Amino acid sequence: MAAQRQKTKVLGFDTDILLWINGHSAEWLDEVMWTVSQTKTWIPIYLLLAGFIVKKFRNWKAVLLILVGFGIAVGLSDFVCSGVLKPFVCRLRPTHDPALDPLHLVNGYVGGRYGFCSSHAANTMAVGLLFSLLYKDARATVSLMTWVALVCYSRMYLGVHYPSDIICGLAVGALWAALVYWALRRWLPSGGEVARQGGS
Repeated sequence: MAAQRQKTKVLGFDTDILLWINGHSAEWLDEVMWTVSQTKTWIPIYLLLAGFIVKKFRNWKAVLLILVGFGIAVGLSDFVCSGVLKPFVCRLRPTHDPALDPLHLVNGYVGGRYGFCSSHAANTMAVGLLFSLLYKDARATVSLMTWVALVCYSRMYLGVHYPSDIICGLAVGALWAALVYWALRRWLPSGGEVARQGGS
């Protein structure tokens, strides 16, 4: 009984945070959060990061290996969230839960049926953390983590994820970023010193 009460309390807190974020809306903020949440908005960021990787590492074999690593980290993060956890846990998105109707919706967007856990959170964290580990620049890390946080907030603002969906997604993305970074340190031609790539 105590465990059930604790679970109910946690879920209630999860819902309260979601409703508070979703409830503090504004017309101008709707457009901002909608734009931030769109994956096509991220394309310039990905291209910019790829450019920084090329500039820092220069060796084309190392660059190619690193870009493949990014693809693996993001692909596996997305697969674990969307292909494994969502169909296994079957937790309804807030926008599909009748008990939470009506939520504030933007452009009628409700997302897929299940929301645990967030692929947006996982994918952005995988990119942000892996780049930070490779590039080793404090300003870049702060900028990328701010981007990750903004994307995560947008998913709750739009009402399609609970905070726990976001936290789990961040954990999945961080795990795959760390594993890919560990693998890159072993496979890169520098003998493991990722940060010292360079030359022709």
